[in-house]
Amino acid sequence: MNGKTDFSSSKAAGASSKAAGALKAIVVDDEPLARRGLRLRLEQVGGVEVVAECGNGREARERILELHPDVAFVDIQMPGVSGLQLVQQLPPEKLPQVVFVTAYDQYAVEAFEVNAVDYVLKPIEEQRLARALERVRDKLASADIASQREQLLEAVADLTRESPEALEQKLVAGALQGEWGGSAYPEKIAIKDSGKITLVPAREIDWIDAAGDYMCVHANGETHVMRITMKELEQQLDPKVFQRIHRSTIVNLSRVREICAHINGEYHLVLNNGERLKMSRSYKNKVQHFL
Repeated sequence: MNGKTDFSSSKAAGASSKAAGALKAIVVDDEPLARRGLRLRLEQVGGVEVVAECGNGREARERILELHPDVAFVDIQMPGVSGLQLVQQLPPEKLPQVVFVTAYDQYAVEAFEVNAVDYVLKPIEEQRLARALERVRDKLASADIASQREQLLEAVADLTRESPEALEQKLVAGALQGEWGGSAYPEKIAIKDSGKITLVPAREIDWIDAAGDYMCVHANGETHVMRITMKELEQQLDPKVFQRIHRSTIVNLSRVREICAHINGEYHLVLNNGERLKMSRSYKNKVQHFL
């Protein structure tokens, strides 16, 4: 069994024809009995067409991109790609309304509630499920899709302990890659400022340095500021191209023109644009990447 069931024909097709305006839903859970139980609850509540069941996050991503459901009921804890990772991997414009199915404790539930992302607890109660569906319909009726997406990013960030900006990077990267098996590193870095997102090609970045809680991304003579940790940003960059040379500096290796030895075992790197960057002793083994 592959854990995936398509209901686009037979019984589900009949349900679709008799329920005009029904919500198109996908159920994602690695336990077959849990999927069946949720599908039965949805049938009892009514107004929902379950177009597919998926047993893991990878299958769910493929089916969501293919079927464009209104809502995905997603189990948080699954082997392989978890429910939270599934949300991170989906391109922003393909992200459906998400109702998490969770056995998390009250603290996690509160995190969802505060950020206006719905959830149902296992074992699922029909009344609670009906309220979740009402909330989904209300959100779909709202034109403020961007705000809803921000709320979802914040909720996932609460549980993964990643910043919303780091998740924004992953979502944009997913949209640019287009394929599940594409490069792990985005071709462009998404920099959010004053409600807009600027996409900076990674290959055009000269170097990055930290300024308190912000990162300064230097590219083509311009400096872009983004609120993200050095570690989170470093994970978005291809290590074959970008290397950390100081606790607060990352450099594009292809931009280095000269390596100058300095006192106390340190080095200065001279970039093509004449900028001089210090490589600290603790990172001197990085020199091998330039030779």
